[in-house]
Amino acid sequence: MSRRIVIFAAGSRGDIQPCIALGQALALRGDRVRLVASSRYEGLVSAAGLELAPLTADPTEILDSEAGQELLAGGRNPVKFLGGFRRIIGPMAERLLAECLDACKGADLLLGPTLGFLPQHIGEHLGIPWALIHFQPSEPTGAFPHPFVPQARALGPWANRASFMAIDQVAWQLSRPFINPWRRNELGLEAFSLRGPMRRVRNERRPVLACFSPAVVPRPSDWPSHVHLTGYWFLDEPAWQPPKELENFLAAGTAPVYVGFGSMRPKDPAMTDRVVRTALRLAGVRGIVQGDPETSDERVFAVRDVPHSWLFPRMAAVVHHGGAGTTAAGLRAGVPSVITPFFGDQPYWGERVTALGAGPKPVPFASMTVPRLARAVRQAVGSQDIAERAAEVGRRISAEDGVAKACALLEDLRNG
Repeated sequence: MSRRIVIFAAGSRGDIQPCIALGQALALRGDRVRLVASSRYEGLVSAAGLELAPLTADPTEILDSEAGQELLAGGRNPVKFLGGFRRIIGPMAERLLAECLDACKGADLLLGPTLGFLPQHIGEHLGIPWALIHFQPSEPTGAFPHPFVPQARALGPWANRASFMAIDQVAWQLSRPFINPWRRNELGLEAFSLRGPMRRVRNERRPVLACFSPAVVPRPSDWPSHVHLTGYWFLDEPAWQPPKELENFLAAGTAPVYVGFGSMRPKDPAMTDRVVRTALRLAGVRGIVQGDPETSDERVFAVRDVPHSWLFPRMAAVVHHGGAGTTAAGLRAGVPSVITPFFGDQPYWGERVTALGAGPKPVPFASMTVPRLARAVRQAVGSQDIAERAAEVGRRISAEDGVAKACALLEDLRNG
Protein backbone atom coordinates (compact mmCIF):
# COMPACT_ATOMS: atom_id res chain seq x y z
CA MET A 1 0.00 0.00 0.00
CA SER A 2 1.40 3.37 -1.04
CA ARG A 3 2.22 5.87 1.70
CA ARG A 4 2.51 9.65 1.59
CA ILE A 5 5.89 10.34 3.21
CA VAL A 6 6.90 13.89 4.12
CA ILE A 7 10.59 14.61 4.66
CA PHE A 8 11.69 17.84 6.34
CA ALA A 9 14.83 18.93 4.50
CA ALA A 10 15.22 22.57 5.49
CA GLY A 11 18.80 23.78 5.14
CA SER A 12 21.49 24.06 2.49
CA ARG A 13 22.12 21.78 -0.46
CA GLY A 14 24.15 19.41 1.70
CA ASP A 15 21.04 18.79 3.80
CA ILE A 16 18.74 18.51 0.80
CA GLN A 17 20.60 15.99 -1.36
CA PRO A 18 20.59 13.06 1.12
CA CYS A 19 16.86 13.54 1.62
CA ILE A 20 16.28 13.58 -2.14
CA ALA A 21 18.30 10.37 -2.46
CA LEU A 22 16.15 8.70 0.17
CA GLY A 23 12.97 10.13 -1.34
CA GLN A 24 13.82 8.81 -4.80
CA ALA A 25 14.40 5.31 -3.44
CA LEU A 26 11.16 5.37 -1.47
CA ALA A 27 9.27 6.55 -4.55
CA LEU A 28 10.70 3.65 -6.56
CA ARG A 29 9.23 1.36 -3.92
CA GLY A 30 5.79 2.84 -4.49
CA ASP A 31 5.59 5.60 -1.88
CA ARG A 32 4.63 9.18 -2.67
CA VAL A 33 7.26 11.54 -1.31
CA ARG A 34 7.04 15.23 -0.52
CA LEU A 35 10.09 17.26 0.53
CA VAL A 36 9.75 20.33 2.74
CA ALA A 37 12.60 22.56 1.61
CA SER A 38 13.49 26.04 0.42
CA SER A 39 11.94 26.99 -2.91
CA ARG A 40 15.55 27.58 -4.09
CA TYR A 41 15.84 23.81 -4.58
CA GLU A 42 12.67 23.34 -6.63
CA GLY A 43 14.62 22.31 -9.75
CA LEU A 44 16.68 19.74 -7.85
CA VAL A 45 13.61 18.21 -6.21
CA SER A 46 11.47 18.13 -9.35
CA ALA A 47 14.33 16.62 -11.39
CA ALA A 48 14.28 13.74 -8.91
CA GLY A 49 10.57 13.21 -9.54
CA LEU A 50 9.54 14.32 -6.06
CA GLU A 51 7.00 16.84 -4.83
CA LEU A 52 8.23 20.03 -3.16
CA ALA A 53 6.43 21.83 -0.34
CA PRO A 54 8.34 25.13 -0.55
CA LEU A 55 9.57 27.08 2.44
CA THR A 56 9.92 30.83 2.03
CA ALA A 57 13.21 30.96 3.97
CA ASP A 58 16.26 30.88 1.69
CA PRO A 59 19.42 29.54 3.41
CA THR A 60 21.70 31.34 0.95
CA GLU A 61 20.07 34.70 1.59
CA ILE A 62 20.24 34.04 5.33
CA LEU A 63 23.99 33.35 5.24
CA ASP A 64 24.55 36.46 3.10
CA SER A 65 22.78 38.63 5.68
CA GLU A 66 24.45 40.40 8.59
CA ALA A 67 22.92 37.91 11.04
CA GLY A 68 24.13 35.05 8.85
CA GLN A 69 27.68 36.40 8.85
CA GLU A 70 27.53 36.57 12.66
CA LEU A 71 26.39 32.94 12.68
CA LEU A 72 29.36 31.91 10.52
CA ALA A 73 31.72 33.83 12.79
CA GLY A 74 30.43 31.95 15.85
CA GLY A 75 32.59 28.94 15.05
CA ARG A 76 31.99 25.92 17.22
CA ASN A 77 30.55 27.71 20.24
CA PRO A 78 27.18 25.97 20.74
CA VAL A 79 25.54 28.89 22.54
CA LYS A 80 26.58 31.34 19.83
CA PHE A 81 25.53 28.93 17.08
CA LEU A 82 22.13 28.05 18.53
CA GLY A 83 21.55 31.61 19.74
CA GLY A 84 22.35 32.96 16.28
CA PHE A 85 20.01 30.42 14.75
CA ARG A 86 17.28 31.56 17.16
CA ARG A 87 17.78 35.24 16.22
CA ILE A 88 17.52 34.41 12.52
CA ILE A 89 14.59 31.98 12.64
CA GLY A 90 12.65 33.63 15.48
CA PRO A 91 11.09 36.46 13.44
CA MET A 92 9.94 34.05 10.72
CA ALA A 93 9.10 31.10 12.98
CA GLU A 94 5.32 31.52 12.92
CA ARG A 95 5.27 31.59 9.12
CA LEU A 96 7.66 28.65 8.73
CA LEU A 97 5.78 26.50 11.23
CA ALA A 98 2.55 27.16 9.35
CA GLU A 99 4.23 26.17 6.08
CA CYS A 100 5.53 22.97 7.65
CA LEU A 101 2.14 22.02 9.06
CA ASP A 102 0.44 22.70 5.73
CA ALA A 103 3.03 20.51 3.97
CA CYS A 104 1.99 17.52 6.08
CA LYS A 105 -1.63 17.35 4.92
CA GLY A 106 -2.48 13.78 3.99
CA ALA A 107 0.82 12.41 5.30
CA ASP A 108 1.18 8.85 6.56
CA LEU A 109 4.77 9.13 7.81
CA LEU A 110 7.01 12.06 8.79
CA LEU A 111 10.82 12.14 8.70
CA GLY A 112 13.03 14.99 9.83
CA PRO A 113 15.94 16.19 11.95
CA THR A 114 15.93 16.77 15.68
CA LEU A 115 16.15 20.55 15.38
CA GLY A 116 12.78 21.71 16.66
CA PHE A 117 11.48 18.09 16.71
CA LEU A 118 8.95 19.00 14.02
CA PRO A 119 8.16 15.36 13.14
CA GLN A 120 7.29 14.70 16.79
CA HIS A 121 4.98 17.71 17.16
CA ILE A 122 3.14 17.29 13.86
CA GLY A 123 3.10 13.49 14.13
CA GLU A 124 1.43 13.78 17.52
CA HIS A 125 -1.07 16.28 16.12
CA LEU A 126 -1.96 14.11 13.12
CA GLY A 127 -1.72 10.79 14.94
CA ILE A 128 0.73 9.30 12.43
CA PRO A 129 4.16 7.61 12.72
CA TRP A 130 7.36 9.61 12.55
CA ALA A 131 11.09 9.06 12.71
CA LEU A 132 14.18 11.22 13.15
CA ILE A 133 17.10 11.83 10.81
CA HIS A 134 20.57 12.56 12.21
CA PHE A 135 23.12 14.12 9.86
CA GLN A 136 25.76 14.04 12.60
CA PRO A 137 26.03 12.09 15.89
CA SER A 138 23.22 13.46 18.06
CA GLU A 139 22.35 10.48 20.26
CA PRO A 140 23.89 10.53 23.77
CA THR A 141 26.85 8.22 24.24
CA GLY A 142 29.76 7.83 26.60
CA ALA A 143 32.10 7.02 23.71
CA PHE A 144 32.60 10.60 22.52
CA PRO A 145 31.19 14.08 23.16
CA HIS A 146 28.66 16.01 21.16
CA PRO A 147 30.27 17.50 18.01
CA PHE A 148 29.77 20.98 19.47
CA VAL A 149 31.46 20.22 22.83
CA PRO A 150 34.77 18.42 22.19
CA GLN A 151 36.16 19.62 25.54
CA ALA A 152 33.90 17.16 27.36
CA ARG A 153 36.11 14.28 26.21
CA ALA A 154 38.73 15.19 28.83
CA LEU A 155 36.28 14.36 31.65
CA GLY A 156 35.39 10.89 30.42
CA PRO A 157 32.22 8.99 29.50
CA TRP A 158 29.83 10.72 31.91
CA ALA A 159 30.77 14.14 30.52
CA ASN A 160 30.52 12.89 26.95
CA ARG A 161 26.97 11.76 27.58
CA ALA A 162 26.10 14.95 29.46
CA SER A 163 27.32 17.07 26.55
CA PHE A 164 24.53 15.75 24.31
CA MET A 165 21.91 16.47 26.94
CA ALA A 166 23.32 19.97 27.46
CA ILE A 167 23.04 20.76 23.73
CA ASP A 168 19.49 19.36 23.73
CA GLN A 169 18.61 21.72 26.54
CA VAL A 170 20.17 24.80 24.97
CA ALA A 171 18.35 24.08 21.72
CA TRP A 172 15.05 23.55 23.52
CA GLN A 173 15.28 26.71 25.62
CA LEU A 174 15.92 28.76 22.48
CA SER A 175 13.08 27.18 20.49
CA ARG A 176 10.56 26.82 23.35
CA PRO A 177 9.20 30.41 23.09
CA PHE A 178 7.77 29.75 19.64
CA ILE A 179 7.28 25.94 19.71
CA ASN A 180 5.09 25.80 22.82
CA PRO A 181 2.60 28.50 21.70
CA TRP A 182 2.38 26.76 18.32
CA ARG A 183 1.64 23.42 20.03
CA ARG A 184 -1.12 24.98 22.12
CA ASN A 185 -2.71 27.34 19.62
CA GLU A 186 -2.29 25.56 16.28
CA LEU A 187 -1.84 21.87 17.09
CA GLY A 188 -4.18 21.63 20.07
CA LEU A 189 -1.50 19.93 22.17
CA GLU A 190 -0.18 20.60 25.63
CA ALA A 191 2.99 22.62 25.97
CA PHE A 192 6.19 20.93 27.04
CA SER A 193 7.85 21.74 30.33
CA LEU A 194 11.23 23.41 30.71
CA ARG A 195 12.83 20.00 30.23
CA GLY A 196 11.45 19.74 26.72
CA PRO A 197 10.41 16.79 24.52
CA MET A 198 13.77 14.97 24.43
CA ARG A 199 13.15 12.51 27.25
CA ARG A 200 9.71 11.54 25.92
CA VAL A 201 11.10 11.07 22.40
CA ARG A 202 13.88 8.77 23.63
CA ASN A 203 11.59 6.83 25.95
CA GLU A 204 9.22 6.16 23.04
CA ARG A 205 12.17 4.67 21.13
CA ARG A 206 11.12 6.18 17.86
CA PRO A 207 13.37 5.10 14.96
CA VAL A 208 16.44 7.24 14.38
CA LEU A 209 18.15 7.08 10.98
CA ALA A 210 21.75 8.24 11.38
CA CYS A 211 22.77 8.80 7.76
CA PHE A 212 26.55 8.66 8.06
CA SER A 213 28.99 5.81 7.69
CA PRO A 214 30.32 3.51 10.40
CA ALA A 215 33.61 3.75 8.50
CA VAL A 216 33.69 7.42 9.57
CA VAL A 217 31.86 7.30 12.93
CA PRO A 218 32.05 3.79 14.44
CA ARG A 219 28.79 2.89 16.16
CA PRO A 220 29.05 3.35 19.95
CA SER A 221 28.19 0.21 21.91
CA ASP A 222 25.79 2.14 24.16
CA TRP A 223 23.50 3.42 21.41
CA PRO A 224 20.07 1.78 21.77
CA SER A 225 18.74 -0.56 19.12
CA HIS A 226 16.27 1.98 17.69
CA VAL A 227 19.21 4.16 16.55
CA HIS A 228 20.24 2.86 13.13
CA LEU A 229 23.60 3.81 11.59
CA THR A 230 22.59 3.39 7.95
CA GLY A 231 25.56 4.73 6.03
CA TYR A 232 25.47 7.84 3.83
CA TRP A 233 22.59 8.67 1.49
CA PHE A 234 24.25 9.73 -1.76
CA LEU A 235 22.46 11.49 -4.61
CA ASP A 236 24.32 10.72 -7.83
CA GLU A 237 23.72 12.47 -11.14
CA PRO A 238 24.94 9.94 -13.74
CA ALA A 239 23.41 11.84 -16.68
CA TRP A 240 25.44 14.98 -15.97
CA GLN A 241 27.83 15.97 -18.75
CA PRO A 242 30.77 18.31 -18.10
CA PRO A 243 31.40 21.31 -20.33
CA LYS A 244 34.12 20.79 -22.89
CA GLU A 245 36.29 23.45 -21.29
CA LEU A 246 36.36 21.53 -18.01
CA GLU A 247 37.21 18.28 -19.77
CA ASN A 248 40.03 20.02 -21.64
CA PHE A 249 41.43 21.49 -18.44
CA LEU A 250 41.47 18.12 -16.70
CA ALA A 251 43.20 16.50 -19.68
CA ALA A 252 45.82 19.23 -19.96
CA GLY A 253 47.89 18.29 -16.92
CA THR A 254 48.13 16.57 -13.57
CA ALA A 255 45.05 16.06 -11.41
CA PRO A 256 44.11 19.39 -9.83
CA VAL A 257 43.03 20.26 -6.28
CA TYR A 258 39.42 21.34 -5.80
CA VAL A 259 38.65 24.27 -3.48
CA GLY A 260 35.08 25.29 -2.66
CA PHE A 261 33.07 26.28 0.38
CA GLY A 262 29.58 25.24 -0.68
CA SER A 263 26.82 27.41 0.72
CA MET A 264 29.19 29.18 3.10
CA ARG A 265 29.47 32.87 2.25
CA PRO A 266 32.84 34.48 3.10
CA LYS A 267 32.53 38.09 4.18
CA ASP A 268 35.06 39.16 1.53
CA PRO A 269 34.74 36.73 -1.40
CA ALA A 270 37.36 38.53 -3.49
CA MET A 271 39.96 38.30 -0.74
CA THR A 272 39.13 34.63 -0.16
CA ASP A 273 39.58 33.94 -3.88
CA ARG A 274 43.00 35.62 -3.84
CA VAL A 275 44.09 33.59 -0.81
CA VAL A 276 42.95 30.33 -2.43
CA ARG A 277 44.60 30.97 -5.80
CA THR A 278 47.83 32.17 -4.23
CA ALA A 279 47.95 29.14 -1.93
CA LEU A 280 47.42 26.77 -4.85
CA ARG A 281 50.25 28.45 -6.76
CA LEU A 282 52.53 28.30 -3.70
CA ALA A 283 51.69 24.61 -3.24
CA GLY A 284 52.66 23.98 -6.87
CA VAL A 285 49.34 22.45 -7.93
CA ARG A 286 46.66 23.15 -10.51
CA GLY A 287 43.25 23.99 -9.13
CA ILE A 288 39.53 23.90 -9.71
CA VAL A 289 37.73 26.50 -7.64
CA GLN A 290 34.13 27.40 -6.96
CA GLY A 291 33.52 30.67 -8.80
CA ASP A 292 32.92 32.52 -12.04
CA PRO A 293 34.21 30.55 -15.08
CA GLU A 294 35.28 33.87 -16.62
CA THR A 295 38.04 34.10 -13.99
CA SER A 296 39.70 30.86 -15.15
CA ASP A 297 43.34 30.84 -16.29
CA GLU A 298 45.89 28.24 -17.33
CA ARG A 299 46.47 27.05 -13.73
CA VAL A 300 43.04 27.47 -12.16
CA PHE A 301 39.65 26.59 -13.65
CA ALA A 302 36.54 28.11 -12.01
CA VAL A 303 33.22 26.24 -11.96
CA ARG A 304 29.78 27.16 -10.68
CA ASP A 305 27.95 23.89 -10.05
CA VAL A 306 29.53 20.49 -10.73
CA PRO A 307 28.25 17.30 -9.05
CA HIS A 308 30.74 16.22 -6.41
CA SER A 309 30.18 12.59 -7.37
CA TRP A 310 31.60 13.37 -10.82
CA LEU A 311 34.30 15.88 -9.89
CA PHE A 312 35.89 14.66 -6.66
CA PRO A 313 37.22 11.29 -7.91
CA ARG A 314 39.14 13.21 -10.59
CA MET A 315 40.94 15.42 -8.06
CA ALA A 316 44.32 15.03 -6.36
CA ALA A 317 42.68 16.40 -3.17
CA VAL A 318 39.60 18.37 -2.16
CA VAL A 319 39.50 21.47 0.06
CA HIS A 320 36.13 22.41 1.50
CA HIS A 321 34.20 23.71 4.50
CA GLY A 322 33.45 20.35 6.10
CA GLY A 323 29.69 20.20 5.71
CA ALA A 324 28.41 16.70 6.38
CA GLY A 325 27.40 16.09 2.76
CA THR A 326 30.56 17.48 1.19
CA THR A 327 32.74 15.58 3.66
CA ALA A 328 30.92 12.37 2.74
CA ALA A 329 31.43 13.02 -0.98
CA GLY A 330 35.14 13.71 -0.48
CA LEU A 331 35.67 10.58 1.59
CA ARG A 332 33.74 8.36 -0.84
CA ALA A 333 35.88 9.68 -3.70
CA GLY A 334 38.90 8.19 -1.94
CA VAL A 335 41.05 11.31 -2.28
CA PRO A 336 42.66 13.34 0.54
CA SER A 337 40.54 16.09 2.13
CA VAL A 338 41.54 19.43 3.62
CA ILE A 339 38.73 20.78 5.82
CA THR A 340 38.40 24.55 6.39
CA PRO A 341 35.50 24.67 8.87
CA PHE A 342 33.38 27.76 9.44
CA PHE A 343 30.94 26.80 12.22
CA GLY A 344 28.56 24.22 13.66
CA ASP A 345 29.47 20.58 13.12
CA GLN A 346 32.06 21.36 10.44
CA PRO A 347 35.05 21.29 12.85
CA TYR A 348 33.89 17.87 14.01
CA TRP A 349 33.95 16.44 10.50
CA GLY A 350 37.37 17.97 9.98
CA GLU A 351 38.61 16.18 13.08
CA ARG A 352 37.12 12.90 11.89
CA VAL A 353 38.94 13.21 8.55
CA THR A 354 42.21 13.78 10.41
CA ALA A 355 41.55 10.89 12.83
CA LEU A 356 40.92 8.59 9.87
CA GLY A 357 44.23 9.64 8.36
CA ALA A 358 42.42 10.83 5.20
CA GLY A 359 43.68 14.40 5.44
CA PRO A 360 45.85 16.84 7.39
CA LYS A 361 44.66 18.82 10.40
CA PRO A 362 41.78 21.20 9.63
CA VAL A 363 42.54 24.79 8.66
CA PRO A 364 39.76 26.87 10.27
CA PHE A 365 38.45 29.38 7.76
CA ALA A 366 38.67 32.22 10.27
CA SER A 367 42.44 31.74 10.51
CA MET A 368 43.10 30.57 6.95
CA THR A 369 46.16 32.24 5.41
CA VAL A 370 48.08 31.59 2.22
CA PRO A 371 50.96 29.77 4.00
CA ARG A 372 48.63 27.63 6.15
CA LEU A 373 46.44 26.59 3.24
CA ALA A 374 49.41 25.94 0.96
CA ARG A 375 51.09 23.80 3.63
CA ALA A 376 47.92 21.72 4.13
CA VAL A 377 47.48 21.23 0.38
CA ARG A 378 51.11 20.14 -0.02
CA GLN A 379 50.68 17.65 2.81
CA ALA A 380 47.42 16.32 1.33
CA VAL A 381 48.86 15.70 -2.14
CA GLY A 382 52.35 14.70 -1.04
CA SER A 383 51.73 12.13 1.69
CA GLN A 384 51.54 8.50 0.62
CA ASP A 385 50.06 7.56 3.99
CA ILE A 386 47.22 10.05 3.58
CA ALA A 387 46.58 8.86 0.02
CA GLU A 388 46.38 5.22 1.12
CA ARG A 389 44.12 5.92 4.09
CA ALA A 390 41.81 8.11 1.98
CA ALA A 391 41.57 5.37 -0.64
CA GLU A 392 40.77 2.76 1.99
CA VAL A 393 38.02 4.87 3.57
CA GLY A 394 36.63 5.51 0.10
CA ARG A 395 36.47 1.79 -0.65
CA ARG A 396 34.64 1.08 2.59
CA ILE A 397 32.08 3.82 2.05
CA SER A 398 31.52 2.82 -1.59
CA ALA A 399 30.72 -0.73 -0.46
CA GLU A 400 27.82 0.52 1.67
CA ASP A 401 24.25 1.25 0.55
CA GLY A 402 22.86 3.59 3.17
CA VAL A 403 19.74 4.44 1.17
CA ALA A 404 18.75 0.77 0.80
CA LYS A 405 19.26 0.18 4.50
CA ALA A 406 17.15 3.22 5.42
CA CYS A 407 14.37 2.10 3.06
CA ALA A 408 14.35 -1.38 4.61
CA LEU A 409 14.05 0.13 8.08
CA LEU A 410 11.16 2.32 6.98
CA GLU A 411 9.51 -0.72 5.42
CA ASP A 412 9.74 -2.40 8.82
CA LEU A 413 8.04 0.69 10.28
CA ARG A 414 5.16 0.18 7.84
CA ASN A 415 4.87 -3.49 8.73
CA GLY A 416 5.32 -2.90 12.43
